[in-house]
This record gives sequence, C-alpha cells and structure tokens, in this order.
Amino acid sequence: MDKQQIHRELNFKAVRSSGAGGQHVNKVSSKVELSFNLPESEGLSDVEKERLQSKLSSRLTNEGILMLQCDEARSQHKNKELVIKRLFEILTKSLEVPKKRKPTKPTKSGVEKRLKLKKISAERKASRKRPNLD
Repeated sequence: MDKQQIHRELNFKAVRSSGAGGQHVNKVSSKVELSFNLPESEGLSDVEKERLQSKLSSRLTNEGILMLQCDEARSQHKNKELVIKRLFEILTKSLEVPKKRKPTKPTKSGVEKRLKLKKISAERKASRKRPNLD
C-alpha cells in the first residue's frame, strides 16, 4: 500500500455541516466528504484491492467507491485531517491477515484432572439425595 499515491487519489468535497451551531453552521462549509475509488487506485496491488473489496463490501458503492465523511470539528482543515486518518485506519485494518489457528489437543494430565473433578462433583451431588430404602 503506497500511502502517498493513495493520498493523491483522494477526492474531497466540503459541505455545510448539519446540526446545532447557529449562524456559524449556516455560513461555513466545514463538513468534509472523502471519496476513494478502490478499483482504479494505483496505490494498491491487485491482491490488496480484492481483499479490501471483500472486507469493505458493505461500505462500498456499486462502483466500488469508498465514501467517508467527517463533521466533528468546526474547522474544515481539521475535518480533512480526521477523515484521511480514518481512511488509512480502515484500509490498514482491512488489509491485516488474521493469524492461522493451530488446533491443539488437551494434555493427558489435563483430561485426567477434569475427569477426577467431575467424579468428585457427581459424588457430592449424589450424597445430597435421599437414601434409597429398598
């Protein structure tokens, strides 16, 4: 993953933020919408694109574009930084390959210990019952 190349491929759009804020919110376009075209990116290899396509399928549009937005800060520049940071976090997290699980077997002493505890527990519960007078 080439971060500089991906950074050059990002498209930004400034929009008026919704919610409370009075006059400031009505005048200033501080909300930033980021769009990243995944299939046409040159900063990712084909293997990485396929992995991201499968991992982020619910977040992509029909054309394969990843859309993110940020309106946390009052500053457009701060929102731009935040949305870029969020994009790279999503990409790196999605590209991580999970570690293979090695199936393990319980040790012989562990099995014996478990069976011994089961027997003790069963005897304890059996001793609580009323005696059979037959």
